[in-house]
Amino acid sequence: MTLQVIAMHGWGGDSRAWEPWRQLAEQRGWQWQSGERGYGSLPPLQPTWITSGAAAAGPRVLIGHSLGPHLVPATVLAAADLVVLLASFGCFVPEGRDRRRLQRGLAGMAAPLQAHLTSGKESSERAVQSMLAAFLQQAADPADAALLPPGPESDPITPAGCRRLLDDLERLEHCDGLPTGFPAAAQVLIVEAEADRIVVPAARTLLCDALPTAAVEVLPGAGHSLLQTNVVPLVFSWLEARQCPWGQAGGSGASASEPVPAGSAE
Repeated sequence: MTLQVIAMHGWGGDSRAWEPWRQLAEQRGWQWQSGERGYGSLPPLQPTWITSGAAAAGPRVLIGHSLGPHLVPATVLAAADLVVLLASFGCFVPEGRDRRRLQRGLAGMAAPLQAHLTSGKESSERAVQSMLAAFLQQAADPADAALLPPGPESDPITPAGCRRLLDDLERLEHCDGLPTGFPAAAQVLIVEAEADRIVVPAARTLLCDALPTAAVEVLPGAGHSLLQTNVVPLVFSWLEARQCPWGQAGGSGASASEPVPAGSAE
């Protein structure tokens, strides 16, 4: 029984980040599609589920990093059987002590995007690229941002890409719960980054509270980008533990009320 996977990156990233995941998934015979928002040089791409052939018989897996699950169409998300949330959230700007700081930070990130849309000058483009690089540095921390794959911060910023960045930044600020279409019957794995400088602890708690039957794994010392962690074998182990029971049970998989352990590093 094979799996089909749709993966969506978060704000400021692109689909190149999934390349190591895709290669390992395809070695297992899984069907992999990476969504793309088109912030930089890559064109937008929104995958849909395969509905015929061997892949259609197995479970549908949605993997989203950070804002990624909120960027997937509700119809695609609603059809997922297994959902993996990587350093993600329901509400990004929760009530409490972090709220004003987060709002100021988002406003500061929006300013160069708005300026570039207005002027279109080379200097304003450099300001956008600098802002993206600073964000990615914070997302990588405590790891070195040089370990990140190339992304929109190193690409020309087109008006369309700039507009998408700004629109999704607004979406980020106004996320106030699970993404529209979140499948109530899906089995869910939440992977938290212990040292996450992007998603505040209150937002992580709210996500777990919204999904009380989810399996939760916390990666010690990990930053938001989950660099230099065992996240890939951990997630693939969790998926493989459900792949076989899915075929044996004729499509029902393991019970969400009896979670299978997520596993450990290979």
